[in-house]
Amino acid sequence: MPAPAKAAPPLDGVVILDFTRVLAGPWATLALADLGARVIKIEHPKTGDDTRRYDALPELNGESAYFLAANRNKESLALDIASPAGQAVVKRLVVKADILVENFRADVMTRQGLGYADLAAINPKLVYCSVTGYGHASSNKMVAGYDPIAQAESGMMWMTGEPDGLPLRTGVSYADMFTGMYASQAILGALRARDRDGLGQHIDIALLDSSAASVANYAQVALSTGKSPMRYGGGHPFIEPLGLYECADGLISLVCGNERQWERLCTAGLERPDLLTDPKLIDVKTRVANRAYCRETLGAILKTNTRAAWIPKLRDAGLPVGAVRDIVEALHAPELRERGMIVTTEHASLGPIEQVASPMKLSRTPTAAPFAPALLGQHSRAALAFAGYDNDEIEALIAAGVATEPKE
Repeated sequence: MPAPAKAAPPLDGVVILDFTRVLAGPWATLALADLGARVIKIEHPKTGDDTRRYDALPELNGESAYFLAANRNKESLALDIASPAGQAVVKRLVVKADILVENFRADVMTRQGLGYADLAAINPKLVYCSVTGYGHASSNKMVAGYDPIAQAESGMMWMTGEPDGLPLRTGVSYADMFTGMYASQAILGALRARDRDGLGQHIDIALLDSSAASVANYAQVALSTGKSPMRYGGGHPFIEPLGLYECADGLISLVCGNERQWERLCTAGLERPDLLTDPKLIDVKTRVANRAYCRETLGAILKTNTRAAWIPKLRDAGLPVGAVRDIVEALHAPELRERGMIVTTEHASLGPIEQVASPMKLSRTPTAAPFAPALLGQHSRAALAFAGYDNDEIEALIAAGVATEPKE
């Protein structure tokens, strides 16, 4: 049977008004943009998204890698929503929009006359997603939300770090990213509900809620026992061996998840069947109890050869194992390149740039062809025209500074 013909991306035709900045909100709208939605990112006309000023690199002509990473496939409308004229633009856009996403403090959009109740009165089908630190129904709803605080307060940070060290924030802002993913899932669910009954709704996503949910099995242990699990660094509370091991030329990450894998590790992998009868390594409970001895024993063996020698041998034995790569190594690895995970887009000021692509692979309705993150206000004229303004009205809005576009 021939493969079905490719169709448009899943969210083709869906219009999103994106009032988000930094990471949690932009990560949600990035996923929806990759799925084909038209995302109009509405930014402050002078400063834009805060991350446009983060880590602006000389080798990137002053552009921010942080902004580039989270804002692919989005148009930029630079608009002053504090002005009555700017608010009028938003209300005209809302008539044509399916989704609005914002991550201001809980009172900001309402003070501008752009809260859910205001805009649902104009478009009852609107799916309106608010992303805040603590949620609109929280007594802390006016407290700003930041990833390090959410990691600290949710228990996520407690589980990260070495056993004898302090809790650590994850290197990547996972509280923000999990929140963005939960937001995009909720939005898709609300769209499906709208298909049934024709009505939009308000989605209230909190950074703290999302972070607590992401503690996952460790949260369940704490709820079930009344005790907080300890930190294990690169190890695991219930599995041994699992973690990082030093070879002659670098680190590998090795997992031995059950007794069958342990047997294969000792025989075909390490060629040390004697380890199977070592009383300190006899089963997983014993190995966990003798974690230091197990790591020392395996570490001494693995140091005798290189990663290039060990990895194929251990994989042939059926063991999950991989090299610990720095980020440059990882992004040039053939496993990512052959999956199309690195794409080239054409940026308005940087020219061709490589970016990490969407990981969502759909067989019939693929993700949208990527285009580069926009300059501040790059699509202001197009967005205003979409809202129904004619050329003279657009010129007047730009002349008044209500909307702006890139400087020559």
